[in-house]
Amino acid sequence: MGQVMTMSEDAADQVFAALGDATRRAIVKLVAQGPQSVSALAAALGVTLTAITQHLRVLQTCGMLQTRKVGRVRMCELDGRGLDVLAHWVALNRQMWGQRFDALDAMLQEDADGK
Repeated sequence: MGQVMTMSEDAADQVFAALGDATRRAIVKLVAQGPQSVSALAAALGVTLTAITQHLRVLQTCGMLQTRKVGRVRMCELDGRGLDVLAHWVALNRQMWGQRFDALDAMLQEDADGK
């Protein structure tokens, strides 16, 4: 189980690192509205095609985007794998923090009852 957690944490680290960049967050926001061409993303964000391609590579690597060629145009779409990684990370951490707060509450209740 420890290795599964590590793999999940590594995937989450990749997604969080990718989304740590404002341009990549903007790309995800634009693509969430529907498929976008690489050139449309570059124009909308005011960056070069080379820069947008580098950002797209990072987002593809962590499972946030997929690209496909339609004729001569490369289209970008959201990929649910990256979102699944984030949802899993949030669920694990929500459970852990819930347990910790419950334990703290029990300890504080015992302390209050003892005084």
